[in-house]
Amino acid sequence: MGIKENFKRGSLEMLILHLLKDEEMYGYQLTQEICNRSNGAFKITEGSMYPTLYRLIDKELISDRLELVGRRRTRVYYHLEDKGRAYLENLVNEYEATSKGIAAIMNYVPEKK
Repeated sequence: MGIKENFKRGSLEMLILHLLKDEEMYGYQLTQEICNRSNGAFKITEGSMYPTLYRLIDKELISDRLELVGRRRTRVYYHLEDKGRAYLENLVNEYEATSKGIAAIMNYVPEKK
């Protein structure tokens, strides 16, 4: 697995929780929103999306519910729980602190002696 894939996978929980803070969504909808909002930079496969969703459910950060769509098809909608909102806030704070630290290192100019 390449660097880009590892970076995306590490960000996926935060992105899913962020999208769910405004509205409930189903799995395919989440993959499409992530792809669209990232201008195609993040193309998440079902193989990455659903294990992450199940992990978030197990941690009680999100919940799921079935909804009948049409006559026979059901969709699983995911909902952000209060515990998930708090966790998202912590993730965002960690992300911002890490990003600032990385930027400081990357933009560092040593003093001339």
